Amino acid sequence: MHSVLACRLLVLLILNRSSGRLSLNPIREKKKKKKKKKKKKKKKKKKKKKKEEEEGGDKPNKSLHGGAAPAAVVRVWPPGSEVYLGESVVLQCSVTAAAAAPGAGTTWTYRWFRHPVLPPSPDPPRHLASRDAYAITGATAEDGGEYWCRAEGPGPGPGPGVNSTAVLLLSERVRLNVSGTAPPLLSLSPGSLQFFRGDNLTVRCPDSVSNPTAWRLRQLSQDFGVRTWDLQAGLCSPPRGGGVGAARPDACVFAGLSSGNSGLYWCEGEARRSNAVSITVVTNATVVLQSPYLVSEGDRIVLHCRFWKGDRRMATFFRDGVAVATGRSAHPQEVIGLAMENATKAQEGFYKCASLDRTVESPESWLSVKWTWRWSIVSSVAATLLVSMVPIVWLIHRWRRKRRSKAEVPNMDAPATKQDATEVQWDLSWMEMSNLLDKP
Repeated sequence: MHSVLACRLLVLLILNRSSGRLSLNPIREKKKKKKKKKKKKKKKKKKKKKKEEEEGGDKPNKSLHGGAAPAAVVRVWPPGSEVYLGESVVLQCSVTAAAAAPGAGTTWTYRWFRHPVLPPSPDPPRHLASRDAYAITGATAEDGGEYWCRAEGPGPGPGPGVNSTAVLLLSERVRLNVSGTAPPLLSLSPGSLQFFRGDNLTVRCPDSVSNPTAWRLRQLSQDFGVRTWDLQAGLCSPPRGGGVGAARPDACVFAGLSSGNSGLYWCEGEARRSNAVSITVVTNATVVLQSPYLVSEGDRIVLHCRFWKGDRRMATFFRDGVAVATGRSAHPQEVIGLAMENATKAQEGFYKCASLDRTVESPESWLSVKWTWRWSIVSSVAATLLVSMVPIVWLIHRWRRKRRSKAEVPNMDAPATKQDATEVQWDLSWMEMSNLLDKP
């Protein structure tokens, strides 16, 4: 009996030693192995969950209490997947069918995702995520890609007095394609994006003077309310918080601006739209920056720092938070200007102005500098001339070489050669041929 147990123990020792371990308790070793495997699986699951959270996940939305499944939806303003260079775009994340859930009226928290991911930038971001809104200012080619959101809110608990579990709602992805095609342009008068409360603003759609019936003016307010003014009617309907005056069929004239006039504006026609601009009506600031929102390379940029009250002699202008110039006036006045010649892409950025002591400063406005058809034509002509000059230079060079080689040949009469010698020695010079033929 003892010999049998000793043999078994010896076999176990040999097996464990061959596997790199020494254990006298195989049951404990088996439990330890199972526990380690379970821990590894749990760690892998946790890592996968973290990755899904970082990428937004791809799990479908689930219904609550058998009702209609609430879903997160991303809307693009202006509508459509095409985005024009230099314009403003707003993405809205909303939860549908939330009223069907017991937690209706619950505050949702939002998270935005993008692919490909934007690299970190030291400059002020053109992409701004604020709860259910994602705003892109001064769109560039790099802004193209897929965007989606995730809404998180408390779900129904398993019973009364029991804490609810979080509900994660993931939207479908929307793709934005940035187009380099020049859009029909919406125009503003005055040509600025910042206004004081009570100012007047005229918004004109493209070609509306000759064909006003082809366009509708639309506004997306800061609370995602959408308003439409049909230019065909000849008069714009009053927007919220502001009146409309003047019977002008080619434009909407907003008199007495208020905070309700802030928002995104664009014109829509049949199967096309204009660029979109974001207008801000300030109610708690005492200075605004009047600047063009879009200029062409080579243009003259004129900025105005306009104070609500009080006369000033100087104002400091900033780009991306860095002071670039100081505007001066010989006499105290409410508006101080600054001009910059020959606009370049390097001058794009967020601009603002402030009093010299920086006690008051304006909100920031984005200034886009676009590549124009004039520079495109100049570049094309230059490239064409450069390409066409290559064969011309080559022909001139070849002609000059040919002329030089002819000049080096001695000017003498061709020798009278014999047929057989000529055929054999034709590659020799005339002098060598003459000497050869004169030999007896």
